[in-house]
Amino acid sequence: MDYQTFQPHPDLESLIKCYWTLNSPREDVPQSQTIVPDGCMEMIFHHGDLYKQYIDGEAIVQPRNCVFGQLTQPLQIEPTGVTGIFSVRFHHNGFIPFATIPINNMDDKAIPLEELFGTAGTELGQKVFLSKTTIEKIELVENFLRERLNPETIDRIVQSTVDILLHYNGQISVNELSKQSNINRRQLERRFSSTIGLSPKQLSKTIRLQSVLKHLLNNEYTSLTALAYDAEYYDQAHFIKDFKEFTGLTPKEFYGDNLQISYLLYRKNS
Repeated sequence: MDYQTFQPHPDLESLIKCYWTLNSPREDVPQSQTIVPDGCMEMIFHHGDLYKQYIDGEAIVQPRNCVFGQLTQPLQIEPTGVTGIFSVRFHHNGFIPFATIPINNMDDKAIPLEELFGTAGTELGQKVFLSKTTIEKIELVENFLRERLNPETIDRIVQSTVDILLHYNGQISVNELSKQSNINRRQLERRFSSTIGLSPKQLSKTIRLQSVLKHLLNNEYTSLTALAYDAEYYDQAHFIKDFKEFTGLTPKEFYGDNLQISYLLYRKNS
């Protein structure tokens, strides 16, 4: 697999985390891959063969061009041929200025661009598909997003609260988060739901698990007990429960071929 990342233009870097590409030849025996929730929405363009995704045990083919909402559970995907993907990874609340439907209606769904943006979405997908280089794809997408940017939808309180969560690696209670943000818990939960698609508790758990995954994939801990302790889980059982909720596996089952994409996404230099 050839995985590369690219940085956005400075005027969009507060909304877009990065662009990434993934290219891979056809597999003789296609391997299912697990995508672990990371709290970020993605705009995905397939210029290779499409991927299958499994929802409640049923396989469906992803749209060629789509925005994937927040994942609230691990997602199983499988290539159908040659992989060629160009994707925009937004910050946790980065897609809201471009949204045309409620964010919390997009959870665990791949919404076709034409459903979100009409004929303009269809045309963007065609242009990105025909473009020859990643730089051209980035320019096309950035111009498209600039034209649709609605800064009035950016919630500064949510943005600063996400910064707090990231600072603590998700290791902070929602009540303490509410205090530090100077907003009551119910209001905070409503704002998170409408701008991120997750509750503060869900995003906190996701961010903490992402930190754990990076440590695991970079072999920075030899003891799962020590890792659970440093991540401030109540006990080993709590750690394993949360880990399985987000990955579908126990920590000991985590390594293997079905996590190649996770390794690419979460290694140190990604």
